[in-house]
Amino acid sequence: MKKLLFILAAAISLTACNSNKGETAKLSGAGATFPAPFYNIVFKKFSEASGNNVTYGAIGSGGGIRSLKDKTVDFGATDVFLSDEELKEMGSDVIHIPTALGAVVLSYNLPGVTDLKLSSEIISDIFRGKITNWNDAKIKAINPNITFPNKEITAVYRSDGSGTTSVFSEYMAKTNEAWKNEIGSGKSLKFPVGVAAKGNPGVAGIISGTEGSIGYIGSEYALALNIASASLQNSSGNFIAANDKSISASAEADLPDDTRQIITNSSNPEAYPISTFTWIIAYKEQNYNKKTEVQAKALVALFDYIISKEGQEIAVKTHYAPLPAKALEKTTAIIKSITFDGKAIEVAQPVAN
Repeated sequence: MKKLLFILAAAISLTACNSNKGETAKLSGAGATFPAPFYNIVFKKFSEASGNNVTYGAIGSGGGIRSLKDKTVDFGATDVFLSDEELKEMGSDVIHIPTALGAVVLSYNLPGVTDLKLSSEIISDIFRGKITNWNDAKIKAINPNITFPNKEITAVYRSDGSGTTSVFSEYMAKTNEAWKNEIGSGKSLKFPVGVAAKGNPGVAGIISGTEGSIGYIGSEYALALNIASASLQNSSGNFIAANDKSISASAEADLPDDTRQIITNSSNPEAYPISTFTWIIAYKEQNYNKKTEVQAKALVALFDYIISKEGQEIAVKTHYAPLPAKALEKTTAIIKSITFDGKAIEVAQPVAN
């Protein structure tokens, strides 16, 4: 009898986790490489707890947006929100779900050099080919305690359509006129000098293997791979390293209801200047392309899990900053707005181990 009761209890628990009467679904997503370390783990944990299978292809934000538009995935992922014009091109209403906060850092490979400080002017000069050597006078001026080698600089940038590039270049164009005029901002850019690599892992790999290199990558890759990163001068003139506190400080502002907001170059004196939300995007109405209500419920349950206490703890463990309270409130409302055949989707509470 005890064994029977145990089996029944387990069955009831699984049913609650799945939130769709024991039926499971397969979900697929594609997009940003920036949040991939977080997504790989949080999706796995959700799959294990719920029985729903989630696959994710880290192909870059541009690819994620295209894949959702083509309706070949259930959700996309991007580090830059869709513009009003891009939203119109999606065919139906698309929602943005912030999942965590991250930062774009300038990582470098320069043995013996720690605590490097950089300004947007110096970064601009490096990526525009104006500063070509590490012992340049401009670099030495703001790093008087560092002895730089007489070594050529190798700048590394993204070859693919990238939200990381968009966030980085938006900040640079905002803070440096020469960058704005010569390189600009966007997901795909033409750099006059340097070496191209695909995805954050590709850029991180080249930096790790190339002495004298510097490139922009997601902070989580730098932390996970133990690659040195520079402290950047923020809008208050302070040199700030990227960490949970400095990244979160950038998000301490009122958000619009759709959460589409740029948080780079924050006025907060404690903020790291190239911080960003990372979003999952999905169609608000889920009854399309022969999708079932089971799939829709599984998708909503996945979103609920990502922003749950357990999901956000995974974000922190993978070197991201958790969503602040205001962002969680807005995001919860967005998830509740998702419909199937025009009706709200009801699921159980987020799964938890």
